[in-house]
Amino acid sequence: MMSEILQQLLTQEEELQFDAFTHQDALQLGLFIIQIANEEVGQGIAIHIENDEHPLFTHYMAGTSKDNAYWVNTKKNVVNHFGHSSLYVGESYKAQGTTFAESANLPSSDYQGEGGSFPIIVRGQGKVGTVTVSGLTGEEDHAVAVAGVRRLLASR
Repeated sequence: MMSEILQQLLTQEEELQFDAFTHQDALQLGLFIIQIANEEVGQGIAIHIENDEHPLFTHYMAGTSKDNAYWVNTKKNVVNHFGHSSLYVGESYKAQGTTFAESANLPSSDYQGEGGSFPIIVRGQGKVGTVTVSGLTGEEDHAVAVAGVRRLLASR
């Protein structure tokens, strides 16, 4: 039996899919997330969006630091490795009564099962990239990334 949080996170991934995802979409997504940070969060965050080949958008707002680069990288790597949001992956270990750090057998220098990175999924194609937010709690980072994706999809 899957926990409610895990089911909600999987539902987000099924629901928040694109018909296509272009470089221009990445720019718009990044700008929407900055807007959300300014209007709703009220503090600076780091935003990084890439396709599976290279970065498409990176912005570190005032108040962020080089520590955010570590978190962006390690959360994004989790999505690329597991194919699900970093929050889902972290929660899936908790649901098994352990933690990502204890049981994933991946180096913490490169992987952190904390919320904030979300897969960019194109229907019929699968994951084509990631959107990652850092600077808040893992749950808040995840919520901001998801809110940005929702806003981009709603703008179409």
